[in-house]
Amino acid sequence: MPTAADARYRAEAWLRERQISRASEVLIITGRGNQSPGGVSAVRAAVVSLLPALRRRGVVSEWREHSPGSFVIKLGTISSLLAAPRRKRDRATKEEPSDPQVLAALESPTLALLRRLAVRSLESLGVREPDKFVEAEMLTKFNSLAAGIPSGEGSEAKLREAISAVLEQLDE
Repeated sequence: MPTAADARYRAEAWLRERQISRASEVLIITGRGNQSPGGVSAVRAAVVSLLPALRRRGVVSEWREHSPGSFVIKLGTISSLLAAPRRKRDRATKEEPSDPQVLAALESPTLALLRRLAVRSLESLGVREPDKFVEAEMLTKFNSLAAGIPSGEGSEAKLREAISAVLEQLDE
């Protein structure tokens, strides 16, 4: 049985992965907790407490109880993930900023898509000379999207799909 912290970590990682995979709704089964101490599921409580934070971050748009031991969760669009504002509280828990050299390891088609996304994002914010900020914005978008993509074979292709999906959503 997973601990509450394990359940929270696994649920967040899985929901982010499903969002990047462009699933619209998912079902999370937490169990009722009938066999738990006091008859209250620690896993269920951990997942319930996670959902408002994921809504603020643009991962989840809404949820409802499906049955006493499960939730139907509607995932946010990938563009909502990127548009979600960061909170000071969330920034304080972050480690040091990512190394820009991470982008150098990406293939050129991925870099081109990431650059397009960064420029579009900066232009939507009203930045008049986006060239000064493109690399930093590319790194920010990369970090946001990569958090939902499992590492391993095909991860860069999934990243390209996610970037393309965001660009399509921005065109709508």
